[in-house]
Amino acid sequence: MRIVLWLIAVLAPFAFALPAAAQSKVNIEQNFADSLTVLPKEQLAVAGGFYVPAYSSVAMSQGKLRVDFSVTLSVHNASESQPLVVNRIAYFDTAGKQVESYLKAPVALKPLATVSIFIPTDDVRGGTGANFIVDWAATGEIAEPVVEALMVGGVANAHYAFISQGRPTRTATKK
Repeated sequence: MRIVLWLIAVLAPFAFALPAAAQSKVNIEQNFADSLTVLPKEQLAVAGGFYVPAYSSVAMSQGKLRVDFSVTLSVHNASESQPLVVNRIAYFDTAGKQVESYLKAPVALKPLATVSIFIPTDDVRGGTGANFIVDWAATGEIAEPVVEALMVGGVANAHYAFISQGRPTRTATKK
């Protein structure tokens, strides 16, 4: 018993030093079926995009400590009456290299519905300057979607949570 406890005490710090395993592929169509509707048959006349800063890791204690965070990206359709078409959700690392693409094809969110992407704490592929790009469209004038990232993590007994709001990369325009 002592040997087992000793091994746990000695090896536990190294568990956090192992490289993160890749996140299993997110299936938005399956995981959020209740939030989705059929794609509109009409032409998509309005489109926009968001850049969303995310932080899968943050340096603390004068850069001597790295704290890893889980990241939840949420895309909310703020319209009460129209579907919102999400064309792309892509995740990029600190160097601007695409880490993951979360849509195989565009999806349509029901009015006031939400889809989200979860990146676990041990997936640090994004690094300190991770970000998402979300592209959307609609058939006509629509309330701009709300796109945010929630980061949650901690070290010892201290826990942190903060939100990063998406910033439009282009304003909604008629094509």
